[in-house]
Amino acid sequence: MDLEQARFNMIEQQIRPWEVLDGEVLNLLSVVKREQFVPQGLQALAFVDMELPLREGGARGQSMLAPRLEARLLQDLTVLKHEKVLEIGTGSGYMTALLAHCAAHVLSLEIEPTLAAQARQNLAAAGVHNVEVRTTDGTSGAAADGPFDVIVLSGSVAEVPQALLAQMKIGGRLAAIVGDEPVMRATLITRNSETAWTTAQPWDTVAPRLVHFAEHSAFSF
Repeated sequence: MDLEQARFNMIEQQIRPWEVLDGEVLNLLSVVKREQFVPQGLQALAFVDMELPLREGGARGQSMLAPRLEARLLQDLTVLKHEKVLEIGTGSGYMTALLAHCAAHVLSLEIEPTLAAQARQNLAAAGVHNVEVRTTDGTSGAAADGPFDVIVLSGSVAEVPQALLAQMKIGGRLAAIVGDEPVMRATLITRNSETAWTTAQPWDTVAPRLVHFAEHSAFSF
């Protein structure tokens, strides 16, 4: 298998057609080797337009998101070099690595201990060191480490919890995939003040649920 040709095809045939045109994001997809983060035995599928199951440790349904979803979320967030990022759902560490290349520091929360350990190993092997992978339930975020410039939910939720919105800096952005099958919406939330947020939902998709997030909430924004 010609990995570089497969990577090129992924970028040109999957990612560009999904309106990911930012040169820095496209370059980053060439630099961060996706095949290094794919579960053992699935490397041949590293560049395919599909979710990949994270089988390590009997993980409960977690999947590696399709490349185009990760790329589009990264583009929409416009992460800057001085910013601090919170990621919920480390998975294999691939999205974590992409975020780390853009940011000053990433704190990534993963509920499955085996996945967290594998992600740490993957990130270290890839030379990504401005990341902390913490084994914990990410539903409440990490208030003691906040506030954050950017928060990313690497999976879908029914609604974005208020606890996470409260951990955004003013001017900060949060990205999540929100809703229920068959149609979910990429949701980008910006904090404008202590009490005000604005929401945009620029595109539709479907993604696996993050573990332990509630299906209903009385909070609205």
